[in-house]
Amino acid sequence: MNKDMLGALDALEKEKGISKEIVIEALDAALVSAYKKHYGQAQNVEIKFDEKKGDVHIYSVKEVTEEVMDSQLEVSLKEALTINPAYEIGDMIHFEVTPKDFGRIAAQTAKQVILQRVREAERSIIYNEFSAYENDIMQGIVERQDKRYIYVNLGKLEAVLSKQDQIPNEIYQPHDRIKVYIYKVENTSKGPQVYVSRSHPDLLKRLFEQEIPEVYNGEVEIVSIAREAGDRSKVAVKSENPDIDPVGTCVGPKGQRVQAIVNELKGENMDIVEWNADPAVFIANALNPAQVVEVMFDEIQRSCTVIVPDFQLSLAIGKRGQNARLAARLTNYKIDIKPESEFEEILAEQKAIKEEQALKMAEKIAEKAVEAEELANEIADIELANIFETVEEAVEELDEAVETVEELAESAVEEVLEEATVEEEAVEKDD
Repeated sequence: MNKDMLGALDALEKEKGISKEIVIEALDAALVSAYKKHYGQAQNVEIKFDEKKGDVHIYSVKEVTEEVMDSQLEVSLKEALTINPAYEIGDMIHFEVTPKDFGRIAAQTAKQVILQRVREAERSIIYNEFSAYENDIMQGIVERQDKRYIYVNLGKLEAVLSKQDQIPNEIYQPHDRIKVYIYKVENTSKGPQVYVSRSHPDLLKRLFEQEIPEVYNGEVEIVSIAREAGDRSKVAVKSENPDIDPVGTCVGPKGQRVQAIVNELKGENMDIVEWNADPAVFIANALNPAQVVEVMFDEIQRSCTVIVPDFQLSLAIGKRGQNARLAARLTNYKIDIKPESEFEEILAEQKAIKEEQALKMAEKIAEKAVEAEELANEIADIELANIFETVEEAVEELDEAVETVEELAESAVEEVLEEATVEEEAVEKDD
């Protein structure tokens, strides 16, 4: 290894963005491994890379000990003092053990390490580049296909287009230029893997942003998309600017803007409807081109019944129920479409349901009232019983007090009589 190697490392850093320090660090580890492979041991081996000359030196590191137990790892204090009188027990001494033919081994190892680092750096650069395109669209060229994927060349790598991500009935030929939506980028052991789609709803959103400046800059907002790839899509749009017609802006003069998107998607039909904060209006718009007479909601089930003229029932439902299905996905409501001739029957059914609900509610209220009355009676009985118990206790206490008074009175009378008797007896003695 020489200065040519240093020049190669400098060029690698400038052209590939690979830091010289990272390569040298990897080179050190690889050289230790190579030395161990060719010379049997590398427990205490250190690699010194001279960045000025480009030379590699190998050192065996040994510890200074009083008594040598392992000559490969230790050196005696006596021998250490012959090298440098300042050495003490526990110091580490570096002995150069670079083999004469190690330059060839080092060159081969350096080549392998550099190639590996170049591959890793290129993978990292490609991964970072395509990670920035995740959830965006790119134009690619169809390269080839197998049973699992169609491979699309995006420039620096081949992306994979699985069957579920393809537009049904769309034929892909080699060298066809197609726009694809990048929905996932993975960094695998074999390098970056990019997954693309032609059927993803967000592909439609990105195409609108490319073709319509007002959508790209936010003057017109795409609120929701319902798509059956290759057949038909519905797009709900709105604008906060009262001077902008969001639907007309997306359609463009003579339909040129939306036609460019239809052509890219190989003739996929496109319905652009105006979003409205009123769910009834929004649902009516979503069922376009059918006319809507009435929309009745069941907010608990988040569903609605839509009344349309009898002659437009099939138009509102659409072929194989497609129009109603896309409208339901666009508005996030379950939609049940009924003809106008059944409108009165539906109203009568709803009236009967409401009356039944009201009757059940009244019955529940009556039951609650009876329960409340019974509870009140029970509480009153308990309070009255408590009152009676209190009166009885008071009477008993009064009787006890009367008895006590009577006993005290009798005692006092007896004492008076005794005193009177004593006095009489005293008088008689005096006489």
